[in-house]
Amino acid sequence: MHSTEEVSMHDPFQLFLSEMAAVFRAEGRACATETAEALLSATEVAPLTNDSPGDTDAICGLLAGSTLAVARAALAAHDMLPWGHNPVSSQMKPEDEALFSVVDLMGPEAPLYCPTLRAGLYYQRPNTRYGLHSHAAAETYVIIAGRALWTAGDAQREMVAGHSVHHSTYLPHACQTGDEGVVALWRWSGDIGIESYRLHHGAEAFGAFAA
Repeated sequence: MHSTEEVSMHDPFQLFLSEMAAVFRAEGRACATETAEALLSATEVAPLTNDSPGDTDAICGLLAGSTLAVARAALAAHDMLPWGHNPVSSQMKPEDEALFSVVDLMGPEAPLYCPTLRAGLYYQRPNTRYGLHSHAAAETYVIIAGRALWTAGDAQREMVAGHSVHHSTYLPHACQTGDEGVVALWRWSGDIGIESYRLHHGAEAFGAFAA
């Protein structure tokens, strides 16, 4: 286990990995603990480049307003994170992909190589609706800044920083933001192939954003 005290304060990226790993370890699932360990031991196989600089001010503004340690670490490491790399991009229409930006940080095609797990960050732009979608992978989101109205199966609730949600395999889920937008950590386990991803045409399932 790597504590933040063991991570050099001069290495914002490693500090962020340590904080991210701590969040997943606290989830309590074996697959989450495995993800935490993989983040701390994965080999960097590709450069870390930010291909979505247009969202920098919005993302950094949200992170700066969060009290969570992982959000502060993400803010410090922002310029080192590969924003704009969406692992399911090939499965989406451009208008759907335009709703959000993704960091594909660890996985089979990510800068941190791991053949069996995926993990990264997710930013959804303000006042947008990412409709119901599903995939074979089991998935966890942890909100670290902003808020959103989240649908998972038949359940719907408002999520703010510190809240998390777990999606079992093929559970349809969706997200609607208000004026703030939202930043979250995410992870996939199980069948992490992108071929199973599909967007359901069910945006009408959303209610109004909770004020």
